[in-house]
Amino acid sequence: MSRMQELVKILNKYSYEYYVLDNPTVSDKEYDALYDELKKLEEKTGTVLFDSPTKRVGGEPVSSFKKHTHFKKLYSLDKATSEEELYAFDKRINKEGEALEYTVEYKFDGLTICLTYENGMFTRATTRGNGVIGEDVTAQVMTIKSFPLSVDYKGVMEVQGEAVMRLSVLEEYNRTADEPLKNARNAVAGAIRNLDPKITEKRKVEILFYNVNYMSEGRLESQTACVEFLKKNGFKVHPFLRICRGIDDVMSAINEVKINRKTLDYLTDGAVVKVNDFSIRERLGATDKFPRWAIAYKFEAEEVTTILKDLKWQVGRTGKLTPLGILEPTELAGATVSKATLNNYGDIKRKGVKIGARVLVRRSNEVIPEILGTTELYEGCVDIVKPVICPYCGTSLKETGANLFCTNEHCRPRIIARLTNFASKNGMNIEGFSEMTAGILFDKFGVEKFYDLYNLNKNDLLKLEGFKDAKTENLLSAVEKSKNVALNNFIFALGIDNIGKKTAKDLADNFKSFDNLKNAGKDQLIALGDIGEITANSIVDFFADSKNNDEIEGLFLAGVRPFYEIKENKGVFSGEKFVLTGTLSDFKRDEAAKIIESLGGEVMSGVSKNTTVVLAGENAGSKLDKAKALNIKIMDEDTFKSLIKT
Repeated sequence: MSRMQELVKILNKYSYEYYVLDNPTVSDKEYDALYDELKKLEEKTGTVLFDSPTKRVGGEPVSSFKKHTHFKKLYSLDKATSEEELYAFDKRINKEGEALEYTVEYKFDGLTICLTYENGMFTRATTRGNGVIGEDVTAQVMTIKSFPLSVDYKGVMEVQGEAVMRLSVLEEYNRTADEPLKNARNAVAGAIRNLDPKITEKRKVEILFYNVNYMSEGRLESQTACVEFLKKNGFKVHPFLRICRGIDDVMSAINEVKINRKTLDYLTDGAVVKVNDFSIRERLGATDKFPRWAIAYKFEAEEVTTILKDLKWQVGRTGKLTPLGILEPTELAGATVSKATLNNYGDIKRKGVKIGARVLVRRSNEVIPEILGTTELYEGCVDIVKPVICPYCGTSLKETGANLFCTNEHCRPRIIARLTNFASKNGMNIEGFSEMTAGILFDKFGVEKFYDLYNLNKNDLLKLEGFKDAKTENLLSAVEKSKNVALNNFIFALGIDNIGKKTAKDLADNFKSFDNLKNAGKDQLIALGDIGEITANSIVDFFADSKNNDEIEGLFLAGVRPFYEIKENKGVFSGEKFVLTGTLSDFKRDEAAKIIESLGGEVMSGVSKNTTVVLAGENAGSKLDKAKALNIKIMDEDTFKSLIKT
């Protein structure tokens, strides 16, 4: 029994480090060995201690959800969607006109959960329900590992949190799921409000805690004290908590949330503003629906439903067909959207998408929206048929893996996409060259090869509609200027499969000349650390193709000269290879990357044996774990800031 107690204590400590702190101190193998030892002792003795980690497995399905009355009413929050509404909230509760102290936290988009503890032991988990009565979901929540089964507090206590599913976990789940989940919010609701606890366990739900709703003994004095109490008792609390003096500071903190939430691994839809002092809260009281001392600042919706009117197949520069949904125009995240992407035909089938159906659309990071799934089917909806020939040139399609490809290298949209990528800012940077320009040049002059652009002449261009003297001169000047091109831009411009802006720069920095890259072998490429086997094969195969080599030779004959500028870096990060992970409070990640490069360092996308430093912000995940396993130097943001000031 003493060994069992010791094992439970050790394993719960390791679980706390892993699931709450995101900072494991032992390997999975070490944890599993201790877990297996405990399980054998439990089987031998027939005893399972109350807080044993072996209890956190999906049990048998329950027949129904029982009702539970909360110890204290759980209020929903009034909302503001503009700066004016937020200032009106402050004016409404702040009659004296003094600067109240507020707290600002993320508003996570999941499912509210309440946990009850009695005499230091977890006894029950319930949903919010209507705020007075919720549903008992103890069996489901027992599978979640980000909360303690025992606490130091010995009275009766009800704590409140948001059940969430990491976006990375959702993405991983959907890769193999027979029926992909539409979004993280629906995924969590379906996991918790499911009669089978094994469903909850499979979806790897977490709970982020933010409130102590009820205490039978003692009293907390503020929101900050509440958060510290939760941390002390082993609950997972998101580290972002801003203490603001006055509503102007609150607005600044909300703007910080608005920017940083894009880098979070959780779904968020706003910020929660609360009066910090509990005595002031008591004085302000509540309406029937909302507490007067708190408000949710909601951001513009990034998801909306609308009707799918049609679907078209786009052909990219590699010949891959991508489905593009034509939508009933709708407002989403401050813009009118009328188009949205899907991945491939398999994605269409998995999501049950049909012409005429109502679909759920998400817009994020200012890119073209994505169709997440179907929310409603109507009579007359039409199935989408898998194409067998290219919709542009009529060539029979080839199916490779999950995707369809047009094999005709002369297919118009393929050529236009190749030329546009070649001339883009990250490529040859031919200013004024657009997709429309590529189409005109292909249609009128048969421009297909990259080097054809360098054979254009003024007299021919002036014959084209819309090409006046100024436009023609500007285009020819930009083409001529592009001949002197940085090596990383040239690599990107060639359009090698799986080579984006970052990888092109890594290749240029490592090989420093085009010939060195062209002659590199697969093993040499993989040894760089950031290059995987698929990308290495893409590079080797590209340079093994005589057609590609002929096109490159044509560019060189036209006068194109890629160069690599060796910079003498004597900055504080000279020779260091950085990987950035987590959320930095004072920098966007690309800003930090530029600072590192300006001071002589190099920024890599993934941790490898070549990495020398990992700059870790809040909520650093697997990259930090891997760095620790490889004994790579970890740098926090404060150290980073002190070094860049020297």
